[in-house]
Amino acid sequence: MTAVRRCCAVSLDGHWFGIEVERVQEVLRPQPITRVSLAPPAIRGLVNLRGQIVTALDVRVVMGLPPLAGEPMHVILRSAGEHVSLLVDRVGDILAVEDHAFEAPPETLTGGARALIRGAYKLPDRLLLLLDIDRLLLGAHPAAA
Repeated sequence: MTAVRRCCAVSLDGHWFGIEVERVQEVLRPQPITRVSLAPPAIRGLVNLRGQIVTALDVRVVMGLPPLAGEPMHVILRSAGEHVSLLVDRVGDILAVEDHAFEAPPETLTGGARALIRGAYKLPDRLLLLLDIDRLLLGAHPAAA
């Protein structure tokens, strides 16, 4: 029997990334973001999530991608008892991917983004790169290391 993992598919700069569904609390349309002075570049600011203040992390900055022209979507994650908002270009479907389709990160993947990818799933219509959420969050704020 093949093990199946469920991933929330998100798009960044035309590439598809997977986030394990267990880490995702909810997905939100663009929200007002309050800038924070002297915050690291990847911290876009703070979002008010029904009275709870949540850090908004710009995944494009962490991965070294150019800025998004429009408004980002928010993927609210649970991490170490707190919440964080990952800013992504768009959110796709919840995908059920089989472990036998999982491979090491592609050799063509270079730069800082390579360290943030746990591997890839070859799907019939695309490649889904599985994000290492813990490394992503740590990379966004190196002082936390």
